Amino acid sequence: MTIDKLDTGVPHPARRYNYWLGGKDNFAADRESGDLLAKAYPAARTAARANRAFLRRAVGFLAGEAGIRQFLDIGTGLPTADNTHQVAQRVAPESRIVYVDNDPMVMVHARALLTSTPEGQTRYLEADLRDPARILTSLEILDLSQPVALILVAVVHFLPEHARSVEIVRTLVDALPSGSYLTMTMATTDFLTPELKASWDESLRTGRSDVHPRTRADFDEFFTGLELIDPGVSAISEWRPDPAAEEHPTPVEASLFGAVARKP
Repeated sequence: MTIDKLDTGVPHPARRYNYWLGGKDNFAADRESGDLLAKAYPAARTAARANRAFLRRAVGFLAGEAGIRQFLDIGTGLPTADNTHQVAQRVAPESRIVYVDNDPMVMVHARALLTSTPEGQTRYLEADLRDPARILTSLEILDLSQPVALILVAVVHFLPEHARSVEIVRTLVDALPSGSYLTMTMATTDFLTPELKASWDESLRTGRSDVHPRTRADFDEFFTGLELIDPGVSAISEWRPDPAAEEHPTPVEASLFGAVARKP
């Protein structure tokens, strides 16, 4: 694969997220899209940082307390500080991680920048969440007879059809053995003021946004039949917050639901 496959004139969520996090791996279209969304939702950059902090805490729990050694991170985005394998392998160097994204730029950077510990392994798959069957048949280093942590952080809300998104997630979870975990975050307007919600809805209606927020009831559907880990479904900033963190966003500023659940 080469960088020639990139369409730099079309914004991509992974590169826009990189822009919000202060990265340099993005293009004018990504920055324009990010700025438009930030006008509708001024806390977008804060939410991006809060989402990344949730990922660190959740993976730390999974590799530590839960004892998980295999991770499937779909919609991983561009490499930044404390990627899934870095957090997991600090706790358990033998951890194995498969990253999946549909942006060629992510794969170029991932292969160049993300290196595993000698004891563990990482792999990178260019694939789309909307094709779970292909993902499940391309995992290489993951043993599906042993528990896997499925990471879907800030990715499912790019799927506009709720019923289809629930079906996709269930397909993935159903393929994993007992003792596996589902970790998700998803945008919501439940915490927003009426004015902010109206602004978000207008951005979605006019095509300036590609993020389709879900209600609490919608988000709960993804965890049907699973055992939620304390504190259950919450605003991402309130899921096992780190008292020593420099930033403590409110639910309005980090308007995403987050949860970790175990497959019995």
